[in-house]
Order: sequence, then structure tokens, then C-alpha cells
Amino acid sequence: MLERLEERFHQLEPYGDFCALRFVRERSEVLSVRQNIVQPVETSENSGAMLTAYAGDGMGYAATSDLSLSGLRRATEQAQGWARQSAGRSVVDFSKMRTAPPVGEYRTHAVIPWDSMALPDKIDLLRTECARLKTDDRMVDWEASLWYTETETLYLTTDGGRVYQHFVYLVPMMSATANAGSETQTRTFGGRGYCRQGGLEVLDAVGFRHAAPQLAAEAVQLLTAPNCPSDVRHVLLAPDQMILQIHESIGHPLELDRILGDERNYAGTSFVTPTMFGSYRYGSDLLNITFDPSRPEQYVSYGFDDDGQPAQREYLIQHGTLQRALGGLTSQIRADLPGVANSRACSWNRAPIDRMANLNLEPGDASLEEMIASVERGVYMKTNCSWSIDDSRNKFQFGCEWGQLIEHGKLTTVVKNPNYRGISATFWRNLTMVGNPSTVEVMGTPNCGKGEPNQVIRVGHASPACLFADVEVFGGE
Repeated sequence: MLERLEERFHQLEPYGDFCALRFVRERSEVLSVRQNIVQPVETSENSGAMLTAYAGDGMGYAATSDLSLSGLRRATEQAQGWARQSAGRSVVDFSKMRTAPPVGEYRTHAVIPWDSMALPDKIDLLRTECARLKTDDRMVDWEASLWYTETETLYLTTDGGRVYQHFVYLVPMMSATANAGSETQTRTFGGRGYCRQGGLEVLDAVGFRHAAPQLAAEAVQLLTAPNCPSDVRHVLLAPDQMILQIHESIGHPLELDRILGDERNYAGTSFVTPTMFGSYRYGSDLLNITFDPSRPEQYVSYGFDDDGQPAQREYLIQHGTLQRALGGLTSQIRADLPGVANSRACSWNRAPIDRMANLNLEPGDASLEEMIASVERGVYMKTNCSWSIDDSRNKFQFGCEWGQLIEHGKLTTVVKNPNYRGISATFWRNLTMVGNPSTVEVMGTPNCGKGEPNQVIRVGHASPACLFADVEVFGGE
């Protein structure tokens, strides 16, 4: 099919300065066992192509699921028509978008392919793990599931560019909900954040087969736990909460199209301004944030973004100072600022925009035990369950599933409904210890929303545990 698509693209002979085709084919399968009952298998498959054309300083695009020669020709003509109409009227000079034709490929390495295990065996695996969650009569809901996705993309340009990429994603999920009277508590498997590229080997890499008993026990334990205290303390955040903190108070504020105002009416703006890059003190010297599409196991690793730009690792924040924006080539030209190859679309029928990909906090040198031992009064929080942040991505309030007091350097009482609030830059400047590589977890989220029309996209995060000083914490009362 890809060969036929290439032949048809080269037969189009599009009018204008430049034309590109971005083909996407995606297949997904969701398997789930809830309350020991096998749920209907969910499968989906879709494919189509986006045609993008430049004419002078104008740009236009059109998408189609009709991949015949006539279907591609109609989409190309529509894209060229929009390009001609936008010439002289755009905030971006698209004549500057021409770069060297991209050539290359990227493939996920799956050690144990999804199809190497028969469907009944996968269901049996989920039956086993689901049954292990029902440990107590107070358990009222429990579920284990697997979400597999395979994505194939082909990017072609009229000046000889060709990029082929093949991705395999797996998201193992598990949850346990306990109830006693008016009290209900839920523990999930990393907040459904164990998202990776790879095959069935991911299950062992993230500990899926061993997680159920502890999740169930913790859900029941939270029923009788006291509420988190309300005061100012140190807060030690586990990686499955750090990924939310990074995502909301670093990732979204650094998206360059948001900084330029493109998202203001929908997803909000940013407290970050273009003049801050290169000098703004975003956090303490311990804060090092990288855009890193090169880690093969991470959820959103790739070789090229959806505008065909080659991707490489870059520091966004280094030793606490803001260095670089999350902006693809279009935003870089518009703002005259350095960025990264993060122009991404959620499907063939959406245009690429600035998105997070793999956004990681680099590890430090402290062990988890050393961080705990350094705290006189604090709370250890795990697994995000709620988030709220203002439309400039500045003031925030986040809640976690699990909390445990730290008193005189030791973990003590388990507490329920732990929450904390702060202001992004103040919070990151109070980063006092960063966990070493032994505390790092590779995680992500499959459902980051942004754009008009909306695009829900995958994002990867890797982070160690981190310790913050002088944080306002509070419980659920």
C-alpha cells in the first residue's frame, strides 16, 4: 500500500512551491476484565493522509481518507487553494519553512510482539490479575486492562523527502476501589501512567504482574486513614505524581504557540514570555528538564516530527535557567526563538501543532532513603488523582491517591486525600533534592488535550522522586 501511495503522490504534479503528504494508519485493541467479567474487546483501525502545500508565504492543508489518485488530487487542490488565499495574510512567512528534504526511518523495537500471545492467553492474564485485586469484601470495583496501539506513518515531499516511522505502544492499566459507608478510596497502577513503546515485555518492565495485591491493600487501608494535615511542609513526590507536575507546570507553559497566544481562547495562555528564554530562573539549580525523543522505551520517542524535522535531545531548562521553548519549526520562525522538533498531530485529519513529546526531569544524586531522612516534617505523595491549574499555567492545586507522613526522618502514618498547592516558579525554586537514577520511572499519558479542533495526543515523561520545601498541603475535609 505504501508503494502505491508513493506512486500516486509523485503523479500529482502539484502546483506551487512545495507539497507534502503525511499518511497515518493506526490500529488499536483494548482488552479489559472488570469485576472478574471479561469486557467486550474494543478494536479500531483508521487511515488517511494530510496534504500540505506552500505558495509564496502562504500555506494550506487538506485531509482525506480517500487514498486513490483522484482522492489525493482533490485534497492537494484544496490545500493549494488555501495556500494561495492565505498568501500575504498569514502571521507566519511560510516561504522560510523550506529545509533540507528529510530522509530516514524510525521503528519501535518490540522484544515480545503483541501478536505473539494469543487473545485467550491475554484474557487469561487479565483474569488472573483482576481476581488478585478482589482481596476484601469492601472492594466494590476492580479492573485490569491492556491498551495496545500500532501506528505507521509515511511523510513524503515533492523535493525528495521520505520518512517512514512505525510505532508500537502498550498501556497496562489496573485499578482497585474500596468502600466503607460514605468513604470511597481508589488506588490505580501509577495513575494509568505506565505508558511505553514496546511489546509485551513492557508488562515485566513496569511490574504489572506484581502490582495487584499492594494496590488492593492500599485502597482498603485508605478507608480508615486520617486526612492529610493542612499546613506548610516538605513534600516528597513519587515519579507517578512528578509526571503530572512536569506536564502541567513546565510542559504546557513552555509550548511556544501557547506563549504566542494561539491557545488563549481554548486551553489558555502561559505566564512565560518570549523575553524569558536564556535568563529566567524557572527553578533551583537542581532543575534540569530535557526534551528527549531518543529513549527507545519511552512513550513518545521518534526520529522525525510531523513536519519532517529530525528530532534530537535538547535542554529546555538547565540548572534552573530557562533555555529553550517547546516550539516546532513554524513557531520558531514566527517567534525567532530556538525550539525543538515537536510539531505533532494526533491523526491524519489534524494539522501538526506544538506538543510535548518526551519531557523528562533529569536525575540527581539522592536516594529515596536520603530524601526521607532529611525531612523533619513532610508528606510523601504518590499517584495523581486530580489537577487544577489556572489558564496561564501558574497557580496550581493537585491531589494524590496516597500519602504518608514523614516525621523526624522516617515514614510514619498513612494519610488519605493528600493535596498540595503552589505557584509554578516558586514551587520549582523550592526543589531541594532530586532522586538518583534508582528512583526514576519511565511513564507518560495517552490523553493530553490541546488545539482547536481538539487533539488528544500521547506524551512521555521520565522522572525521579523529588523533594520540595515550604509547600502548602491540605486534606480532603
